[in-house]
Amino acid sequence: MAGLELDGSNPDVSLLYDINGLAKAAPTWFDRVMEFVGEYGIMFGLVLVGLWCWWSMRKRGTAEDSVTAAAAIVWAPLAAAIAIIVNIPIRGFVERPRPFNDHEGLEVLIHGKTDFSFVSDHSTLAMGIAVGIFVANRKFGFVAIGLALFAGFSRVYMGVHYPTDVIGGFALGTAVTLLLAPLAMALLTPLMAAVARSPRVGWFVRAKDADADTDIAYADEHGGTRGIPEPRPGSRRGDPGEKDLAA
Repeated sequence: MAGLELDGSNPDVSLLYDINGLAKAAPTWFDRVMEFVGEYGIMFGLVLVGLWCWWSMRKRGTAEDSVTAAAAIVWAPLAAAIAIIVNIPIRGFVERPRPFNDHEGLEVLIHGKTDFSFVSDHSTLAMGIAVGIFVANRKFGFVAIGLALFAGFSRVYMGVHYPTDVIGGFALGTAVTLLLAPLAMALLTPLMAAVARSPRVGWFVRAKDADADTDIAYADEHGGTRGIPEPRPGSRRGDPGEKDLAA
């Protein structure tokens, strides 16, 4: 199935030239920035978003929410790694050459790529992590998905992938993360619950002061102190109609 995209009239190739043409028109310094961002920077950004999500979820919500979020955060890189493994036989089956091997006039920013083009590993990895973060928290997930989309754009911009390589990577990363999420969460949630109960590593799942912060937030929202009901109007200690809880 090699050589799927040899016809310049193909929309995939046309879009490749359009996006890569931006690299030709851009100043050299900007291309160097895109080279670093596309190869390393976005992946580093996704790691930071994942860590920010994890840190935030440790301190918010109930203990059960923290356990579920921690399980989802752990699942995100695992899902991305599984998607990369799944991509190995896909690449070997399709055997699609890199676009710069079949098409002239491309501005190639990253040299030395000798492996096959379909599916894009960077796009698969980025979207797998991003969707995993989305499972943990939608707000952080949208930020991560935005970074993943930019990662895919940068691969075409740099001339190392066709647009359909990127779309295939997005589909693969999303599919693996979501389809295996129920099984992964069923296995990881009890594990994270056990970690949360540990006096030594429980901080990984739940911040030590999180329960106190939750109580304060509950009190601010509902009045009084969580777990201690306010006295009913007209009720006084010693009233005949009041039950003695200590009796």
